[in-house]
Amino acid sequence: MSQHRQRRDPKSSQTSKSDASTEPQCSLSPEKERPVSPVPSNVSMQSDMSKFGPPDLCSDLNPVKERPVSPVPSNVSMQSDMSKFGPPDLSGDLNPEKERPVSPVPSNVSMQSDMSKFGPPDLSGDLKPLKRHRAKSPDPSQETSKIFRSMMRSDLSRNLKEVSAKNKANLKKRFESIRKCVLTPALQTPHKSIYIDLYVTEGESEGLNQEHEVLQVESASRAQGLEESSIDCKNIFNPLPGQKGPIRTVLTKGVACIGKTVLVQKFILDWAESKANEDIDFVFLLPFSRLNRFKDFPSPPTYSLHQLLLEFHPELKKLKDGSEFKDCQILFICFALDQSSLPLNFQQNQMLSDVTDLATVDTLITSLIQGSLLPSAHLWITSRPVASEQIPPKYISRVTEVQGFSDTKKEEYFRQRVSDESQATRILAHIKSSRSLNIMCRLPVFCWIAATVLQQFLKEGTSERPPTTLTEMFVRFLLIQATRSEQKYLARSRQESQNALESQKDVIMKLSQLAFRHLLKGNFMFSEQEVKECGLDVNDALVRSGLCTDVLKGESLSFGKMYTFVHVTIQECLAALYVFACYVNKTEEGLKPFLQRKSKISLKDMSLDELLKDAVNRALESKSGHLDLFVRFLHGISLESNQKLLKGLLTRTENNPESVKKTIRNLKELKRPNISPNRWINLFHCLVEMHDSSVHEDVQSYLKSEDGAQKLKLAHCSALANVLLMAKDPLDELDLKKYKASDEGRRRLIPAVRCCRKALLSGCKLTEKCCEVVAAALESAHSHLRELDLSNNNLQKSEEILFRGLQSQHCKLESLSLAACKLTAASCKALASVLEAAHSPLRVLDLSRNPVDDTGVGHLSSWLKSSNCTLQTLRLVACGITRKGCELLASALSGNPASNLTELNVSENKLGEAEVKLLSEIKEDPNSVLKTVIYT
Repeated sequence: MSQHRQRRDPKSSQTSKSDASTEPQCSLSPEKERPVSPVPSNVSMQSDMSKFGPPDLCSDLNPVKERPVSPVPSNVSMQSDMSKFGPPDLSGDLNPEKERPVSPVPSNVSMQSDMSKFGPPDLSGDLKPLKRHRAKSPDPSQETSKIFRSMMRSDLSRNLKEVSAKNKANLKKRFESIRKCVLTPALQTPHKSIYIDLYVTEGESEGLNQEHEVLQVESASRAQGLEESSIDCKNIFNPLPGQKGPIRTVLTKGVACIGKTVLVQKFILDWAESKANEDIDFVFLLPFSRLNRFKDFPSPPTYSLHQLLLEFHPELKKLKDGSEFKDCQILFICFALDQSSLPLNFQQNQMLSDVTDLATVDTLITSLIQGSLLPSAHLWITSRPVASEQIPPKYISRVTEVQGFSDTKKEEYFRQRVSDESQATRILAHIKSSRSLNIMCRLPVFCWIAATVLQQFLKEGTSERPPTTLTEMFVRFLLIQATRSEQKYLARSRQESQNALESQKDVIMKLSQLAFRHLLKGNFMFSEQEVKECGLDVNDALVRSGLCTDVLKGESLSFGKMYTFVHVTIQECLAALYVFACYVNKTEEGLKPFLQRKSKISLKDMSLDELLKDAVNRALESKSGHLDLFVRFLHGISLESNQKLLKGLLTRTENNPESVKKTIRNLKELKRPNISPNRWINLFHCLVEMHDSSVHEDVQSYLKSEDGAQKLKLAHCSALANVLLMAKDPLDELDLKKYKASDEGRRRLIPAVRCCRKALLSGCKLTEKCCEVVAAALESAHSHLRELDLSNNNLQKSEEILFRGLQSQHCKLESLSLAACKLTAASCKALASVLEAAHSPLRVLDLSRNPVDDTGVGHLSSWLKSSNCTLQTLRLVACGITRKGCELLASALSGNPASNLTELNVSENKLGEAEVKLLSEIKEDPNSVLKTVIYT
């Protein structure tokens, strides 16, 4: 069946079309017979949201101590918590924040009483392994080990026991309650109400994911169909059934605000309440954001490990020098690697072995990670994906990934967050009708934003179209936050708060300038001095405006205060707002570092479409994709409908239909050399933000056509790749030659290799950027790729990239064709080395028509002798093989009980009768599995 016919399933077509449709598929018009009570003017945003506090998952390490909440009963497990629907607090505070005053909630509004009305969604912390088996209880050897350590602890000195108890008591006090909302940190909720969906992805620490984090969330959303069993997060250091050896170091990856902090908090609280991991004597927190200060001295000071720990855990001052730790079971939690500015020089740093040795903090940390210092200790490192590569894979025992809300949990959240069942149903239907909104709701923080906006939309009973794009959702969220801040901090009624954005314009635009300046640099954390450089006095702003507290959060460090936006998307949206405001106000100075135009056009003479084209070019140049979402927001704000919502911030609106048409045309026709195929998909998202669905409609028409006669333009190819990636079921075969498109158009389809079982990319003039996409698909734990044809491409400069993908433990490739790819003997050496080391499942390998000669065959023969080689078919047609190469092959296959090779093709080589006879004898050997040898 042709690919086009496979895609003609009415149900799937309908789903795809609705995904990209700019019109909602459900009605969010208010129900008159079931009115929603308005929020009283004296009710703050906090009290309104206290039913289900905003899910703040950012890595702020500051808990609040003023109002402790009773701990979870000891007989309540994480799984049983799921039935109670605890609130999705995602604040992620691990350390007290005292410097940041926040106006209290009015005394007549009780957050706790609100919570008693509606049980918020359970956010319990499941660990979900990609291995398809249910995790079982630890084996007897693990139990014996625990008993042994328990006996050791009974011999600990009384002083050490007292310090251990104090360490546990301090952590319990810090984490038995967590901050409910960024607006009022004094209000707390029990820590039992947590949601985390964690997938154990063994060994997936190699390779750097250079996609924007939102695109990584999209990738995760496609993997939900896997049958995954779960293990409790308290068993994160326990080997899965069949695994050997202890798990010393765990790396937990996850995008911003996805749940890493709350997972750590839950683990610590369970331990502190003696519910789990009772064999651990000490838990020591080492946040990287605080470790950074030790590198800022002209001459970095030296510490012993004990002295360093005293900086974070003063209860250790009763110990002499830390030498007592050798008899203890210790867990170090190195938090937020992505915030680290330490060099982490594993190659040059000394490997310490004595806890009393003095060294720089960088050396202490690398020695802990390498295992030379306290080798019996456990380490838990958390990081955003982009920074996780800083730790060499050989030092990591297990890699886990926090992937946010599943579809089930999304629905569970909204049905508990929205008390009116009818409203919840309409909101859910609306979110599912928009692919962008549905994907973003994997982030609990975005679920909170969506629920806040859509509930308010229903409450107001407006006849306007409900928001369907990210820009519309965030603009309305900003407006709601500003209005509620007005009501709370300035005690204004709703009628008086109609111009809330205008009254807080100064603070908002300074926040936007801060967001823009640091987004350009790729910075997501900034100092108090950097905040002041944007003209923003944070302490004053906190008193005058709750909005600053809504979007900006601080962390007190001994060397000053650091700030971050509550989520990276908030920073990107505000940055786009700043750029657009500078454009309409013709503030050229503010945009100088961004535009960097080669032409002499001044900002006052620049059209909107030229500005947006420059922005797209800057985004495409970014290797990490950190400007992708910013560009989507900027295109969304260019619509007059969104500008009208922001009229309090913009001095005028930009309404130029001709400029909008040019922008859409530019997005469809833009060409740039040496750009990764992944990056072009973002242009399709920009079209969606501008409510242009023509490309998607053309693609749907193409997929429904009988013969695919229509030639695909560049924008169509990017859109088609996106459609294929978002399909519910993987594609059986992706054959680029079937599509009527230019070479560049076909290359833009390559991201779809991630969602197909067989990829035919022969003769497509693949670039290095294309090969990076293919390698990433091979490395992905969620990839379906089993057959790959890369023949007739010049891969001389890309072979190292591809071999990296083959080396991944997640690579499940069974058939690989590299025929006529200009590979050499050196290529064969690298390939054989990779396949042997990786225990590759490869069954078929075609290296025909490459000048590998006898030397290359020798390297392949060494691999064929290995017990790790599973190859069954090897094709070496026209490879320049002579008698020497034939003898090497014969030696590898003759009398080799480990050989699985059943077919060998050596036709069109320089082989005589003697060589033919040599290989024929092996085939005729009754002990040989070789059945077919092709000579001509």
